[in-house]
Amino acid sequence: MSKALSFRKSSSRAAKFAAVAALTLGLVATVSPAAQAASLGAAGAKGLKHNVLTVSNGTRYVQIDGKTVDFRTVVRDLTWSPDGNKAVFIDGSGNLVVSDADGSNRVTVAKNPGGQNWNHPTWHAVAAVPEAESPARNSIVFVARKNGVSQLKTVPAAAVQGQPTDLSVWSGEDNPLPQTGNIWPNASSKTGTSVFANVDNGTVYIRDEVLRSQTDVLTKGSQPAVSPDGEDVVFVRSVQGHDHLFVQGRGDKTAKDLTPKATTDYTQPTFSPDGRTIAARTPKGIVTLPASGAAKPTVVTSRVGLPAYRG
Repeated sequence: MSKALSFRKSSSRAAKFAAVAALTLGLVATVSPAAQAASLGAAGAKGLKHNVLTVSNGTRYVQIDGKTVDFRTVVRDLTWSPDGNKAVFIDGSGNLVVSDADGSNRVTVAKNPGGQNWNHPTWHAVAAVPEAESPARNSIVFVARKNGVSQLKTVPAAAVQGQPTDLSVWSGEDNPLPQTGNIWPNASSKTGTSVFANVDNGTVYIRDEVLRSQTDVLTKGSQPAVSPDGEDVVFVRSVQGHDHLFVQGRGDKTAKDLTPKATTDYTQPTFSPDGRTIAARTPKGIVTLPASGAAKPTVVTSRVGLPAYRG
């Protein structure tokens, strides 16, 4: 038996994954972009809190903890590094960019060659596991769409105008998985476990990044996000004409509908850093709700856009 396989069978989850500090939840309020961007002043990134909900909407303004921050470039599909110190997004030229939390010190990690639509990056950090001979990895995974075909790409997070490569998904020779049509990647901030969906077959996949990058079918759905501990996945599934939020454990066979009486569409969900809360987009703004489904969604800002948490 190989060291890697032995480690997989015998190690506890705590031994596999590096822990991170406990994180707390913050909410954002509706703000005026011009006024809030001006009020940020010289404080810059130092004036912005961690562990808060952020909203990007394809403009140069990003809402962070009640402040509207002017990134001075178009910001699409913004997300955060695991420690929350860096933002990653697609800029107005379609390039993959990393910056400080206020949009300053921008670095083009990868330059779009043209003829492609890049979207939905996720910061993918995996701690080293010496017992399993698994090295640390720090990369950004995103979607590149060309000629109507989507494919997952990866590039080192520290690259400067780096060259992205294809991210293959593997589940053994007897269980081939689609290499195209894969979209909406999302990685756990603690374990490196990641999820993605396939636009062609409507399936959500979960990927174990610690040892062999094993990918498995989870369920039917779209727009998945994985919890910080890598154990639960929230995703979208259409029910009677509306998009509902569902959550399913990685070892479970069925999913729980968190919005069973939905009269609107809930989309683009994400977990809070402590895994207890889910934020999602609606036509009237961003809502939050307990990941357990113990309470109904509550609107926390009327700003419509992509929710993300700065850890």
